[in-house]
Amino acid sequence: MPTTPTVTPADLRARGEEFAQFWTERHLCTITTLRRDGSPHLVPVNAVLDLDTAIVRVLTSGHSAKARHVRAAGEGGARVAVNQVERRRWSTLEGLAVVRDDPAVVADAEERYARRYQAPRVNPARVILEIAVTRVLGSRGL
Repeated sequence: MPTTPTVTPADLRARGEEFAQFWTERHLCTITTLRRDGSPHLVPVNAVLDLDTAIVRVLTSGHSAKARHVRAAGEGGARVAVNQVERRRWSTLEGLAVVRDDPAVVADAEERYARRYQAPRVNPARVILEIAVTRVLGSRGL
């Protein structure tokens, strides 16, 4: 299956309607972060992609392992991958993640999440993993 190398934010819209639709449909995703020893930590998440800014947002608790891994990488961000799959269709978004805890950023991400999935449960410890997409891989059409 063909893949596409590094992209810029403007390239996401150019990937076409099938790609855009796939990332707005309700699918379970996974995120892979790296532990301090370099080993991968992969867990299920719900993720929301903003096609215009090439930003993926993942809601999580501030004390979660994934948030700790991203914080440990420092201000430059952590290399992560977010994937979703449905039967033979799959798409992976790689990028640099940072943790955002600003209440306005969290509220915005919660609204986006509610549009794709459902209203999130209340979580006072919530933070957002904000991932700037640098590479897209996927099955044909994605």
